[in-house]
Amino acid sequence: MKWKEGCPYNPKLNIDTEELYIYDTTLRDGEQTPGVCFNREAKLAIARKLDELGIKQIEAGFPAVSEREMETIKEIANEGLNAHILVLSRALKEDIDRALYCDVDGVIIFIATSPLHLKYKLRKRLEDVEKMGMEAVEYAKDHGLFVAFSAEDATRTPLEDLSRIHKNAEEHGADRVHIADTTGVATPQSIFYICSELRKHLKRAHIGVHCHNDFGFAVINSIYGVIGGARAISTTVNGIGERAGNAPLEEVVMALMVLYDVNLGLNIGVLKELSELVAKYSKIAVPVNKPIVGDRVFYHESGIHVDGVLANPFTYEPFLPEKIGHRREIVFGKHSGGKGVQAKLREIGIEVSEDVLLEIVKRIKETREEGTEIEDSILRDIVEEVIKSKQRCPK
Repeated sequence: MKWKEGCPYNPKLNIDTEELYIYDTTLRDGEQTPGVCFNREAKLAIARKLDELGIKQIEAGFPAVSEREMETIKEIANEGLNAHILVLSRALKEDIDRALYCDVDGVIIFIATSPLHLKYKLRKRLEDVEKMGMEAVEYAKDHGLFVAFSAEDATRTPLEDLSRIHKNAEEHGADRVHIADTTGVATPQSIFYICSELRKHLKRAHIGVHCHNDFGFAVINSIYGVIGGARAISTTVNGIGERAGNAPLEEVVMALMVLYDVNLGLNIGVLKELSELVAKYSKIAVPVNKPIVGDRVFYHESGIHVDGVLANPFTYEPFLPEKIGHRREIVFGKHSGGKGVQAKLREIGIEVSEDVLLEIVKRIKETREEGTEIEDSILRDIVEEVIKSKQRCPK
């Protein structure tokens, strides 16, 4: 019998995978993580690796930030990547002109629409904000750009206003409209509801979801957005971003593939390498137990687990680690069993009798409980000591 990844009770998504895609914002929203600043070298390296993965759209930055930011974005745009390069833009003509200078393929025009933001941040009426947004969309389209219109704080905007504004954006030429869960307060059910209702008002434009992770819902909210009709998902590598971050690229991609049988056609073999690259340049360490790419998520110690994995990895792994450029490792400690230790010894060319093996396992447990981690050198020392002991005192 051929064992499959995932759970047999998971629903199948009837989605044309040609329409579903990622637009990654590691280089823009990811860089807005407090303390993170990607230099030119970092941005180019990450953009190239995202392109190697096969990401359709890369949001390369926010040209209004600085002249240096503009020049770096322009360099990325002229790098000859397969991905389309987008930038963030306020609903201002000068921001769109900066994007045009950068030679990018498109812009994400954002403006807040919630009553909270209108009153305390913009200090404008909704109708004035809507007018600004539509003029910006029209100007960008007139200059040949792909345009995504993003209603900031969409999940706290009345649905009738959100639907009208996005329909208006489509009529002014927007190729995509975004549901931005700016403070990560939406539930999967509300994201599904907003997307499915909004879809009724649109004829052509795709819906994109931009989910923040303040309650750990960014991945499932993104997927529920897709179930509700969204066709573009905003992500960042390792989930970096403002506050608790954004939907982690690697988790979204693998959840869709393994749990929902939705293959985005990406070169997932570089996911681990991409994660390490972003960790290096962002200087934000990836937790060792982070889903998908954490260094220890394919480590096994418990004897029962190790026995299972050695017989068939799917007993205790959701997918094979090598698929994403990761690796499995058997570690030794208090919970180790004989089969795992025996397999490791054979791997390093050591064969021992049953009684010697049992004594080695006992010593491993004792050593670990004393506070020493069982690295290969420690394991070899234990093996040598046990073998010498047995030779001195044979039964």
